[in-house]
Amino acid sequence: MSSLPPRNRCRCLRADAQRNRRRILDSAAQLLADEGVAGLTMDELARRAQVGKGTLYRNFTDKAGIASALLDDRVRDMHARMLQGPPPLGPGAPGSERLAAFAEAYIRHVSSNLDLVLLTEDSSPRGRFDRVGYPFWRRHVEILIAEVRSEDHAEVARLHAEAVMSVLSAAQLEQWIRIEGHDLDELIARVQKIVVSIAVG
Repeated sequence: MSSLPPRNRCRCLRADAQRNRRRILDSAAQLLADEGVAGLTMDELARRAQVGKGTLYRNFTDKAGIASALLDDRVRDMHARMLQGPPPLGPGAPGSERLAAFAEAYIRHVSSNLDLVLLTEDSSPRGRFDRVGYPFWRRHVEILIAEVRSEDHAEVARLHAEAVMSVLSAAQLEQWIRIEGHDLDELIARVQKIVVSIAVG
C-alpha cells in the first residue's frame, strides 16, 4: 500500500486523464468533420488534440478504438430513449411497434455515422459481432421478438434477432444507401416491414 500515490494526487491524475480523453475525442470528431475517416490519422489527431503520442496511445490503440468511443458518445441518447423514453421506441408500446421504431432509430444512427461503424466492423474478422455494443442491440431486439412470439422458445427469438441485426448491418445499409442510392425515408419504411415480418413470421 505504501507504494500507492496519495489519494488526492490519484484523483487529480484521473481527472487529468479524463480531460485528455475528452480532448482527444472532441478533436477526433472535428477531424472527421473536416477530413473524413481517411484523414483521421494518429499523428494528426495528436497534433490537433495537443497531446503526446504516448498519451494518445494510452487512451486508444488505433483508429477503430477512436471510432468505437465516438460511436458510444453518439448513441447514448438513443440508448436512454430505448430504455426510458416515450413509446414506441421506449417502453409502453406493443413489441412489433417498438421493433419498427428501433429499426428506424438504428438505421438513422448507422447511416449518419456509417464510416465510423464500418471502420469498427472492418477492423475485426468477426465484424459487428466483436463490437462492444452489439450484444446490447441484439438483446433488445430479442426481447421485443420474444414479446411478439410469446409461444416460442427463447432460442427462436434469438435466431430471429440475429436475422434482424443482419438486415440492419452497416455493410447492408451501405449497399442500399450508397451503392444502390435508396432514399433514406423510403428505405426505413421498407426495412421496418421486413424487420416486423421476421419477428412475426
